[in-house]
Amino acid sequence: MDIAQILALTMGVAWASGINLYAAIFMLGFMGTTGNIELPPDLQILSDPMVMLAAGFMYCVEFFADKVPGVDTGWDGIHTFIRIPAGAILAAGAVGDVGMGAQLAAAIAGGTLATGSHLTKAGSRVMINTSPEPFSNWFASVGEDVVVIAGLWTALTHPILFLVLLGLFILLMIWLLPRIWRGIKKVFGYLGRVLGSGNTAAGADKPAADTKSQE
Repeated sequence: MDIAQILALTMGVAWASGINLYAAIFMLGFMGTTGNIELPPDLQILSDPMVMLAAGFMYCVEFFADKVPGVDTGWDGIHTFIRIPAGAILAAGAVGDVGMGAQLAAAIAGGTLATGSHLTKAGSRVMINTSPEPFSNWFASVGEDVVVIAGLWTALTHPILFLVLLGLFILLMIWLLPRIWRGIKKVFGYLGRVLGSGNTAAGADKPAADTKSQE
């Protein structure tokens, strides 16, 4: 692979891992098994049937968990500790056997990109969950799966195009994340006020009940 292909694969697996790790692993393993791509030595393990079976099973679990409001946010919270390190590891493996320095640099860049894409996905889901209907969750979840598969396919077949699109995504992410963070603070601030008012009302009712019992 030339430098553009290596860079696209390295950043592609990191970006995809932050959104849907299991779809990324399964797709890479499938394309490696079918001969559509020659995986770097450190990523050839993804073509192992046991790895593909595990990734496929977890993708099915995530497919349903990701479409239930509230459950998707909890799932994303847990996967903060899975997607980000996995993205760093896959990015390091994608550069091939070119030296420890290059692998470490790829792991740092890949982990950072996986963090950004994961936070964008998870934060967007918190905002979407404020909608009372479930259809927005379904559309968002299916859209994320399609974007991951299409993005990885583009990275493997049209690396220059993917790198251009990735640059646009990073710019969008930089613009979007502060706004998502402000929206999340408003959501949790509102929930805190609601729960706080509920506790206050419960505390106010208790003395009244005690007074009535004394009478």
